[in-house]
Amino acid sequence: QVHVVESGGGLVQPGGSLRLSCAASGFTLDYYAIGWFRQAPGKEHEGISCISSSGGNTYYADSVKGRFTISRDNAKNTVYLQMNSLKPEDTAVYYCAAHDRATVQAMCRNRLRRGDWGQGTQVTVSS
Repeated sequence: QVHVVESGGGLVQPGGSLRLSCAASGFTLDYYAIGWFRQAPGKEHEGISCISSSGGNTYYADSVKGRFTISRDNAKNTVYLQMNSLKPEDTAVYYCAAHDRATVQAMCRNRLRRGDWGQGTQVTVSS
């Protein structure tokens, strides 16, 4: 069972930064691409950044390109999303997900994942 746990969300002012963490539970991240997705109220999940199992390939949605950075530490079984220059429109519940066969582009664009969505972590950008 692929199960991931998100953490690191919170309330931040516009222009601020947060770092989200995605930890694997019960499996090893090494062989999985990992993606970060977000869901704003009334909207579908949006794939915003995905990283390949090796970390060599990444994908960013246009909405976050240049502001967000995805990285992974397989030794710690954790993937990170560094979010800088946050905007009010970044407010959403953020989820991570894993997939063992998808490319990073396919995973993010088509919201591909193994297992169900987790609890997510709320990010609120407001003054």
